[in-house]
Amino acid sequence: MAKRGGFPGGAMPGNMANLMKQAQKMQRQMEEQAKEMEAKEYTATAGGGAVEVKVSGKKQLLSVKLDEEVVDPDDVEMLEDLIVAAVNEALTQVDQAAAGSMSKLTGGMNMPGMF
Repeated sequence: MAKRGGFPGGAMPGNMANLMKQAQKMQRQMEEQAKEMEAKEYTATAGGGAVEVKVSGKKQLLSVKLDEEVVDPDDVEMLEDLIVAAVNEALTQVDQAAAGSMSKLTGGMNMPGMF
């Protein structure tokens, strides 16, 4: 009587072994891509360039540059809003770059939990 479950001889069929190799290759590529993303910097502006911010691929704020004319002691709130807008735009660029590079690796497959 034939054994139920498992594979004859205890070995994985060729397709399964091939699939495992492909998964391992994709994992290595994803790790390399993540390192490349972390090394990149993204710059965004707000207020027609009056505020410029730079963030890393790790989503860390690296720098903020302000034009003198945007620094108005009577309107600090506007400056705060411009900084927030610029930072959010830069972080969106990081997310879009990560999604684009992940899409290249996965061939457009939706991989839940990735970036």
